Amino acid sequence: MRADVPADVSTAEGLDRRGPAPRAGLVPALTVFAHPWPQRVGERLLLEALTEGREVALSRNAPDFVRVGEAFGGPLADPFLSRKPLRFIPGPEGGLRLDPGDGTRVTVAGEPLSAPRDFLAHQVSEGIVLELGGRVGLLLHLAEPGRGGALDALGMVGASLGLQRVRERITQVADLGVPVLIRGETGSGKELIARAVHAQGPRRERPFVSVNLAAIPKELAAAELFGARKGAFTGAVRDQKGFFLAADGGTLFLDEVGEAPPEVQVMLLRVLETGEVYPVGSHGPVKVDVRLLAATDARLEAQIEEGRFKAPLLHRLAGYVIHVPPLRERREDIGLLFHHFAREELTALGEVRRLTPGDAHAEPWLPVGLASKLVRHGWPGNIRQLRNVTRRLVIDNRGRPGLRLDAELERELSAPEEETSSPSTAPAPAPEVKRRKASDISEAEVVAALRECGWDLNPAADRLGVARASLYDLIQRHPNIRTAGRLSEKEIADCHQACQGDLEAMSRRLEVSRKALARRVKELGLGGADR
Repeated sequence: MRADVPADVSTAEGLDRRGPAPRAGLVPALTVFAHPWPQRVGERLLLEALTEGREVALSRNAPDFVRVGEAFGGPLADPFLSRKPLRFIPGPEGGLRLDPGDGTRVTVAGEPLSAPRDFLAHQVSEGIVLELGGRVGLLLHLAEPGRGGALDALGMVGASLGLQRVRERITQVADLGVPVLIRGETGSGKELIARAVHAQGPRRERPFVSVNLAAIPKELAAAELFGARKGAFTGAVRDQKGFFLAADGGTLFLDEVGEAPPEVQVMLLRVLETGEVYPVGSHGPVKVDVRLLAATDARLEAQIEEGRFKAPLLHRLAGYVIHVPPLRERREDIGLLFHHFAREELTALGEVRRLTPGDAHAEPWLPVGLASKLVRHGWPGNIRQLRNVTRRLVIDNRGRPGLRLDAELERELSAPEEETSSPSTAPAPAPEVKRRKASDISEAEVVAALRECGWDLNPAADRLGVARASLYDLIQRHPNIRTAGRLSEKEIADCHQACQGDLEAMSRRLEVSRKALARRVKELGLGGADR
């Protein structure tokens, strides 16, 4: 232990404080997102002492940061950081205090920190961006001790809790034949996950065919997917194989599955049920052996309510569901992803030497202020947008010793961050409801809110403090929550008879949405329902 920085600064004040009480199994952590030596990006320090009521001191020389999945690491070791420590002090109800001391210059979210500052538990959970000495960037966030693995496992870069859970779900389902529905925002990496499922499964040596349904003209979708016989339509001058037959024995990935035309939805459902396709113009079925993966950023449940997507198809596609977290919920991965993309671009330009500086006192190639902007940005386009921004930065700064923003990118990255939902356009002020992250809401809370609101999703979402779309996702994540789509035909028919077709009474009795139940009643041909 170095004499100038004790590894454990346990003062009487610190021992009297209540340690943070994050969600079960999670502890505060610091992850490096910027460092003059880029190979340090992604290293992490777990602040487990805080959960035991003890302080943690951080300086140039201690403690050690370790790459996730490895046993040994080292201190931050930048010569511009002070040997005098800044201190992380346990606070009440899961919060903490950051005392910068009189050593290293510290900024928080771009603002200088000159005195001790308290942070609430939810702020730590959302991630706090710290800059040290104008050269090192750290994200204070929550992590789960014991979770490890390579930072690029399964072809996906990062070590965030959300990404680790995605990897685990891929491993759980890869060797099975069930359809998988991958749900996530645009640009969040859904096709990469589909390729990982294929690569980890028994069909890895067989074809992987990727199809974006949004890019296929609706009038050609059936022929493109299922094939067509010569003369089946104008322009069909020869037999067309179709994507299903092209993927025979392997995997077919349908991206933007919510864009499938109604007639194609019917045909997809038939394939999932029978394993047979009917080429356009053919009089008989063709047997196919295909593992079907699908992805969407659409709210399919809302499309079902509007009659634009078929509920039985959703139930078939969602044999297993993988939810992809947006980039704003895995901020500790942003530094790693930026350097991963930057290395690819620099290699193509013959300037990869930028990532291996030779002088510890030189200005960092990625200034910490710019890195901080990247981590704090909302990234509505997710990983795809980050990759594009990285490419622009590298190309704009060809031949220069460091990265600088042009005016256009400066405006883009300085735009106010949009959180999980857009502001209401209603002129009347909405009730003040604290907005929450969907990942913080338990199954019991969802059920209680739905029950209190008579299974009406709009007021239930307001009560929980989330967007209605987020409530849809929460319901899908918890298979024990009752929905009309999960009820058996017999249960609905028995209730319909007992309630004499009164949908309001049926909804209360079955504890499901009235609108969704009305749709199921119609699908089952139960007449006399009160619509």
